[in-house]
Amino acid sequence: MNNPNFFFKNVTLLVTHYNRSTSLERLLRTFKEQSCSFEDVVVSDDGSKAEHLNVLNELQKVYSFQLITTPVNRGLGNNINKGQDAVKTLYTLYVQEDFIPQPDFAVHFKDALEIMDKENNLDIIRFYSYIRYPYLKPYGKGYLEMVIKPWFTQYKKIYYYSDHPHLRRSNFLTKFGRYVEGLKGDKTEYWMCVRFIQKKGRGLFFEKYKDLFVQENFEGELSTMTRSTMTTSKNFFITSIRNVYRQIKYNFDLNFNR
Repeated sequence: MNNPNFFFKNVTLLVTHYNRSTSLERLLRTFKEQSCSFEDVVVSDDGSKAEHLNVLNELQKVYSFQLITTPVNRGLGNNINKGQDAVKTLYTLYVQEDFIPQPDFAVHFKDALEIMDKENNLDIIRFYSYIRYPYLKPYGKGYLEMVIKPWFTQYKKIYYYSDHPHLRRSNFLTKFGRYVEGLKGDKTEYWMCVRFIQKKGRGLFFEKYKDLFVQENFEGELSTMTRSTMTTSKNFFITSIRNVYRQIKYNFDLNFNR
């Protein structure tokens, strides 16, 4: 029987999935092993291969989730949009299928929900990131408030929003607009970052942001996200040019691309 403290009423777990059914099974199983359950679970699939869809249909019998499918791959934007459309609860916990919740997640998630209930103008609480958000101020219960101002010089301020695991209000698409469809995943995320800032979103960032989730891919289920050599190069000259370009582009998009 679930620990009642770890049953999260008014929350839907939304998982986006594409050809990683083993990872999805691990995610759902781990939540169950940690006595962590939700009012609803939605798995939004982006046109996976038949062998993965067969596994999803079997998993659905075990974990009782809504399965939202599409006949062809339509990209990250469409996958999140149609998944979010199926959510009926007040809050959404968004997690991609290749993440693993850690033992301390449920306790801190309970705190996050209490904060959301109290702070009506709070839009998002982030639990994981590749990098620490550069502008933060203390909030409490292990969370920091993200801060953004036009004069802040760190280009990483653009990552005020992230597709990594987070809690959000389920009216997110109404307030910030639907995810752009037809673009690569990193571009889709980028334009949501821009819109989140433009529409004055407000969010918290978990201080120990590597402690609540781990991202791991099985050998046969590697990431399909690719980035150009220019984007990932560590060459000092290329890095310097890239940083200047980002400052100009991000400021232009934030101020003129509305």
